[in-house]
Amino acid sequence: METEEADRYRAPALDKGLDILELLASVDSGLTQAEIAKRLERSPNEFYRMLDRLVKRGYVTRLDGDRYSLTLKLFGLAQLHAPVRRLASYATPLMRDLAQRSRQANHLAVFDRGAAVVIAQQEAPDYWGLSIRVGSHISLFDTGSGHVLLAFRSDEEREMMISEHVRSRKDADLGDEFFKRLNQIRERGYEMMASAQTAGVYNLSAPILGPDGRSIAALTCPYIALVNAPAAPDITRAIGMVQNTAAELSALAGATITMPA
Repeated sequence: METEEADRYRAPALDKGLDILELLASVDSGLTQAEIAKRLERSPNEFYRMLDRLVKRGYVTRLDGDRYSLTLKLFGLAQLHAPVRRLASYATPLMRDLAQRSRQANHLAVFDRGAAVVIAQQEAPDYWGLSIRVGSHISLFDTGSGHVLLAFRSDEEREMMISEHVRSRKDADLGDEFFKRLNQIRERGYEMMASAQTAGVYNLSAPILGPDGRSIAALTCPYIALVNAPAAPDITRAIGMVQNTAAELSALAGATITMPA
């Protein structure tokens, strides 16, 4: 009876699309249309239109002309759901404490469909600071948050994130130096860079890591030297504070890391 009830509401096209997504999620290097058909025991012609739609909607990408692989769109959609709200909720008191101790604003960003998206922000405690609106989309290539989100991912994930970013913003001009910088960020555990958008501001960014050591978010302090507050932490102390706060959030997310001194 249960089988009959389930069959009554079958949606063959939807099932076919979900079969493709679940299959591609189980492989690392992508599959050709023929390989997909063989593994799903169907005719290759059955999947042509479905693959075309999945590519056009951004869930699947073509590699080397004839191989299909998942994009990070599903990951991005999932991140905008409850886990992101929980992360922002856990982060809020720690971000507030960081703002008080550093005398600087800070914000939290995650990767979503080709960009770094700000999901939480804390203003500086005094009347002067640089804040970024929640919901803002910022670049992966010339921001501290973007660098950190890319640095703490595998080479394959970086390429996929970058390909999504380029598809939405046709402005990528990356060379070997860019990837060397990402590796350096990973080695030292943080990014410290002059803002490409605002003079006199330095982006101090550290990763929020998941249990597998991959970045799930970036915590960034847009640091401004406060000439009227001599007791405020200098940039070296501020980046240490950002790292410590990011490490606390990583621990809450289940990561096992060494807290910076």
